[in-house]
Amino acid sequence: MNYSEQTSVTFLLADDHSLIRQGIMFLLEEMNVDHEVFQASTLQQTLELMKMNSISIAIIDAHFPDGNSFSVLPEIKKISPETKILIFTGTEYAQSLKFINAGANGFLSKLSEESEIKDALEKMIRDGEYISADVQALLMNSLRNGDILNPLSRLTEREMQIAEMYAKGYGNLEIANKLNIKQNTVSTQKKRLFDKLKIENIVELIELIKDHK
Repeated sequence: MNYSEQTSVTFLLADDHSLIRQGIMFLLEEMNVDHEVFQASTLQQTLELMKMNSISIAIIDAHFPDGNSFSVLPEIKKISPETKILIFTGTEYAQSLKFINAGANGFLSKLSEESEIKDALEKMIRDGEYISADVQALLMNSLRNGDILNPLSRLTEREMQIAEMYAKGYGNLEIANKLNIKQNTVSTQKKRLFDKLKIENIVELIELIKDHK
């Protein structure tokens, strides 16, 4: 689909923070783009609006209270293969590769300057994709450094063992008993592996293991 030939662009702004959605709407008004906007504050609403409307560009946060948008990207692409997806998130650029591999057409940090956000919106409208200089550099580095492509390689053998046990549903006490170590040692290892992988919860850990094992 060539967005430059369209008279109007239909946006879906999906973020659980209304201020973020309002900020993007303000920028679109400033850019004088002929557009229509749908808004979603949950992943469920995002999927429902995708099914009910023809969306040109979906601007989606990476994390919602009801889940991680990474897990529904394939479903979104299945519902509407023509829709271009820009992930707009507070998470670091290291996460961009997995989103792009899952079908996203662009990745943008919420910490970006207003000028870069406008540039990203313009390129999504014109080209249907946006790859920032930071993401391009990360892509180049990933060709030379497998650690970026597979973050699990940062873990020690024991950390990987514990990570896999968490992914199987074991709790701290069960892991401590099985490995014959103290429960607070397990908690310490958990914090360390979460820091290394730059994740916040078990759901993200399960996704990483599923993607890279």
